[in-house]
Amino acid sequence: MKKRNLFSLSAFCFLLSALFGCGYTSRTIYRGPYKTIFVEPFANKVDLLSEDATGLGQRFRTYHPLLESDIRAAVINRFMYDGGFRVAKKDEADIVLKGELINYQRDALRYENNQEDVAEYRVSLIMRLVLLKKGEETPLWEEANFVGDATYFISGTQAKTEKAALDLAIADLARRVLERLVENW
Repeated sequence: MKKRNLFSLSAFCFLLSALFGCGYTSRTIYRGPYKTIFVEPFANKVDLLSEDATGLGQRFRTYHPLLESDIRAAVINRFMYDGGFRVAKKDEADIVLKGELINYQRDALRYENNQEDVAEYRVSLIMRLVLLKKGEETPLWEEANFVGDATYFISGTQAKTEKAALDLAIADLARRVLERLVENW
């Protein structure tokens, strides 16, 4: 009789632990005072023709059209996926997120054997973000140089295109925006 009770208790504990798992979740747990957010269309402030650049590569930068729109869409999608905030119209939102894309950088990280050919690049998106409470001018927080980035190889088995790396950098930026918003509370 005791063995049967011990077996039943063990089976119950196993099923209970299997049901609840380890508690890992991919969503944030937000317990702050705000429930809805509006993400304004981001402005594009990237200076494509820099007069004070030293080299030709710095003077004429690579740029992808409508990058600020892709970033905004990714941020909104991240909020919707997470579910901690409901994306709302501007007049219905508790808080408003404003942003400006201020720089797009592609930096060489690794070189091939001859030290002239680049093997790996880092793509960085740098934004200025401001979070405002509805109807107020004083920001809840402001980030002057908020970065999302990704690296990519241009040859070999791990090769990616710059566009694929850019998509990863956009996703990284959207994830970091959500984390920054949630960590405030």
